[in-house]
Amino acid sequence: MFYDTSSYKKPLAPVRDDRTHAIVMLVPRESKRLIAKGVLALPEVKRVLDNGYFVVSRGVTPAYILEELTGQQQDKANCTAGIVTGNRLASVLEEDRLGPWVFKDGKISEEAAPQALANFRSRDVSVKGANAVDPQGNIGVLAADAAGGTVGGIWGTITARGAHWVAPVSLERLIPSVIEAAQYCGNHLWDYTMGQAAGLMPVVNAKVVTEIQALELLTGVTAIHIASGGVAGSEGAVVLALTGEESVVKKAFELVESVKGEEQFEPPRLVPYIREPVTSPSRN
Repeated sequence: MFYDTSSYKKPLAPVRDDRTHAIVMLVPRESKRLIAKGVLALPEVKRVLDNGYFVVSRGVTPAYILEELTGQQQDKANCTAGIVTGNRLASVLEEDRLGPWVFKDGKISEEAAPQALANFRSRDVSVKGANAVDPQGNIGVLAADAAGGTVGGIWGTITARGAHWVAPVSLERLIPSVIEAAQYCGNHLWDYTMGQAAGLMPVVNAKVVTEIQALELLTGVTAIHIASGGVAGSEGAVVLALTGEESVVKKAFELVESVKGEEQFEPPRLVPYIREPVTSPSRN
């Protein structure tokens, strides 16, 4: 489900022409920076950073949250296991992978993520990104691991305890239906793959933060997704319309301007694969 930002949005003038309007665009790395700022503005997150567990799973977008939280630059390319890069589905070399990260009462902890999860209360927060999001706010996470990877390890505990799964995900990853897509996927299903075989793990109870929720949380503006895509370095761009009082729209516009020019990082070392089409692991 998308995080409910209705209480954060400022009232709109009743007449469209009495409102202030802006159009903005973000490429994926800029979106990740904006979304990271939005996640740390969530009241659930602020609360556990004062008293509780805040567990950040592996993922490139979560790495931006780490940077915002700690003020320290991260090796973002290696803060994940699975990655889409080099025109294929891929996996980072296991010895290069970083994370996950556990914060207890706002301080980094040496406690292992599974142990922290075992101690979770309903107020505690786990952050895990996604590879897909649909208009209903369901997310899908690609999983090469036969047992579902991170999702397989955390979903049951978080759901059973009523804890918070916060999913930072850009609207560049919008698909028609996560539930339908998952029915066609399986990491032992494929006969041919372009890189790493992966299933799609559907999650329906995460609190999703996209560019829209981040902007509404941080500024009170009303944001609408109006277009996507680009070329020559702007692939994956998200275009948004911003509406509201002049001061609110200006604040939101300046926030987007502040993340423009976010640096791209170099790709990680990847697990080797055979470049011609190959059959998947046995389905038996």
